[in-house]
Amino acid sequence: MSDIPSPDDTLSVDEKVERCQQIIGYRFRDPSLLLSALTHSSVATTRTQSNERMEFLGDSILGVVVCERLFRSYPEYLEGELTKIKSVVVSRRVCAKISRQLDLDSCLIVGRGMLRTGMPRSLLSDVFEAIVAAIFLDGGYETATRFILEHMEPEIRLAADGHGGGNFKSLLQQLAQRDLKGTPVYRLVDECGPDHSKHFQIVAEITGKRFAPAWGRNKKEAEQRAAGNALSQLRGEEAPYTSM
Repeated sequence: MSDIPSPDDTLSVDEKVERCQQIIGYRFRDPSLLLSALTHSSVATTRTQSNERMEFLGDSILGVVVCERLFRSYPEYLEGELTKIKSVVVSRRVCAKISRQLDLDSCLIVGRGMLRTGMPRSLLSDVFEAIVAAIFLDGGYETATRFILEHMEPEIRLAADGHGGGNFKSLLQQLAQRDLKGTPVYRLVDECGPDHSKHFQIVAEITGKRFAPAWGRNKKEAEQRAAGNALSQLRGEEAPYTSM
């Protein structure tokens, strides 16, 4: 496996594969599958030897596993609601977040030029999906499902609990009063569009600290999203609702 160059002088390619197995808690019967999942096209001999095909498969497996969990766990939600929750969970933002938490960027095999401006979110997202595919091919659907739910179950609960029912605002209220000794205030920042189709931008503020503003099709939706931004930022994560 060591014929592929590694951009990290401190770890060889074999060491990256070994480190990744330790991080994810799974030992591959065929380590070449994991090697493919970790190899970016910038160092692969051909595009088919990079993790792009693995990423394609992993994205589909993630979707199936998350959809099944949502279907079984939230029987009261309709198809449209389940689709919206799934799109939040199986997103680049969430996959990249899990990659960061697992320190998978230290295992990536990429060209030196890719790292000069910092690790792009897309690379972190893609490698998580590719690893899912590698585990599926090596250990089967049940093994891949366990790995996915181990890391995505909290994101599923967060997205489902915060969907449509006012829970982002409720959660922020509880957290603010418990930890910040304050109460969230929601302020209108901007609005745009004709009277029959206005959009509103609202920011959440707690004890003078403002968080990332959010747009909504009405003030209620914008407040929910602003609360979601504040919750994410208080957890040290990127705000999910920064665009219209």
